[in-house]
Amino acid sequence: MNEPEETPSAVATVPAPEVPAAPSTTPSVPVDEIENGVVEVLKTVFDPEIPVNIYELGLVYDVDVQDSGEVKIQMTLTSPACPVAGSLPGEVQAKVERVPGVTRAEIELVWEPVWNPSLMSEAARLQLGMF
Repeated sequence: MNEPEETPSAVATVPAPEVPAAPSTTPSVPVDEIENGVVEVLKTVFDPEIPVNIYELGLVYDVDVQDSGEVKIQMTLTSPACPVAGSLPGEVQAKVERVPGVTRAEIELVWEPVWNPSLMSEAARLQLGMF
């Protein structure tokens, strides 16, 4: 039997347009390096009334770095009436968000536990003459 000959198809295959890949939610910087960078930048933020950085003063209660690069910081101030209460958290957030690997920073100002000088590092106490 004679089988009909197949004719080549005239339909051309058009490649689909390239779609850019979605940005990765996983930072390329390891979490421990991000945390170290955050701590280092926190050491550059000062309470204008005390010549010690907020990290050594004990104003930073918690630094939580997620795998996604999001950073959550719980911090306090020396007093609720602190004159930088309105600006210091924003300064901390801006500096932390510039750390390589950080995708977002959230600063939570807390008042419990109440800050007291016993929360300062030994280096801060020595610097302030409180030994």
